[in-house]
Amino acid sequence: MYDFVVVGGGPAGSRFARRVAEQGFDVVVFEQGSVGKPLACSGHVSTDIWEFVPESAHERLRQNEIRGARFHTGGPDSEAHRFYKDGVVSNVIDRVELDRTLARAAEDAGAEVRENHTVVGLTESRDAVTVEVRGPDGLETHQGRIVAGCDGPNSRVRGEVGLPDPDELLHGVLGFDPEPDHQDFVDVHLTIPEFFAWRIPRGDAGVEYGLAMAPSEDVNERYEKFTAGYGAETDRRCSGLIPIGPPERTHSGRVFLIGDAAGQNKPFTGGGIIYGMTAADIAARVVDPADPDTLATYEHEWRDELEREITIGHLLRKGYSIPDGIQEKAMSLFEGEIGVHMDRPTSLFSGEQLRAMLSRGK
Repeated sequence: MYDFVVVGGGPAGSRFARRVAEQGFDVVVFEQGSVGKPLACSGHVSTDIWEFVPESAHERLRQNEIRGARFHTGGPDSEAHRFYKDGVVSNVIDRVELDRTLARAAEDAGAEVRENHTVVGLTESRDAVTVEVRGPDGLETHQGRIVAGCDGPNSRVRGEVGLPDPDELLHGVLGFDPEPDHQDFVDVHLTIPEFFAWRIPRGDAGVEYGLAMAPSEDVNERYEKFTAGYGAETDRRCSGLIPIGPPERTHSGRVFLIGDAAGQNKPFTGGGIIYGMTAADIAARVVDPADPDTLATYEHEWRDELEREITIGHLLRKGYSIPDGIQEKAMSLFEGEIGVHMDRPTSLFSGEQLRAMLSRGK
C-alpha cells in the first residue's frame, strides 16, 4: 500500500509528490498521458516560479523576461495604458518542459511517476483508498492511505468522491506564432466578455496569443478575429478549461484536491501554477497519511494562505466588465510604475504600490 497516490503529473501533483517523497513517504503519481502534454496553459508566470524549480533548470526553462503590460480596451491599434516595474516583473517559460522538470525532480526524490496511466475509479474505505487504473497492460488496482487529486479542472477524483465543482469553468484558447519576439511587455485586451485576450512575447520561441471566456460557440471565432487584428497566423493551437473560484470543500475522508482540481487559481488571470504549488507545499507539510483528520488542517491552511488573494482577484475581474469610459479613467489613475505583485492582488494596498503612485504624483 502506498502512503500517497497522486492523480495527475502537472505542477501541483509533481510538487506534492516531490515534497512527500523527500520526507520518506512511499508515493506514486499516475499521469493519464505524457507529462506536460497536451499543452493547455500559458507559460507566463511570476518570478516566484524559481522557488519551486531546481536551480539547474532555470536558464533552460526561461524564454523571456517581462517588465510590464499594456492594457487595451480595443484592438492592437487602440490606446494602451502601460503598467511596469523598474526590473523584471515576470518570466515566460517553456511550459511543457516545466512539467517534465518538476516530474523528474519528484522521481529524483524517490516518487514513482507512471505515465499513460489513467485513473478510472476510486473507492474510499475506513483505512485506505482503492484506485482503479487503466495502464498500457490493462486494468490495475492499487491502494493508498491518502489520495491527492491533482487531475485538473475536470477532475475525475473530485467527481468520484462527490466533492463540489469549482464555481465556474472558462474555455481558454492558445496559439503560437513562431516569429521571434524579445519585447519586454505583454499586451492585454479587455475585449472579451468577462475576461480578456493576451499577446505574450516568448523570445526566440515566438509569440503566444490567447483568450478565455465562458464556453461558447464563438470562442474560436473571437480568437481568429483577435489574432487577425495583429496580422498573426498561429499554429499549434490548443485549448483547455480554466477553473475560477474554489469549491466550498476540497477534501473528503481520505481524498483531497490540489491545483486546478481545487480551483486554486487567480480569478483575474486564470493562472494557477504558483497557487497550486503553494497549496502542494502546504499539503506536504501538514497531511499525515496515518491520520486522515489532517486533511481538514490542509483545507484550513491553504485557504488561510490563498483565499484572501482569490477574493480580491474576483473583485479585480469585475473591472473587466465595467463600461469602457470608467475602465479608461481607472487605468489612467494607476498607469505608470507599479508596486504590485502579479500573484498577490492584496499588494494593490501595499506600501510599495503607494510609494509608486506618490512618485508619479497620483
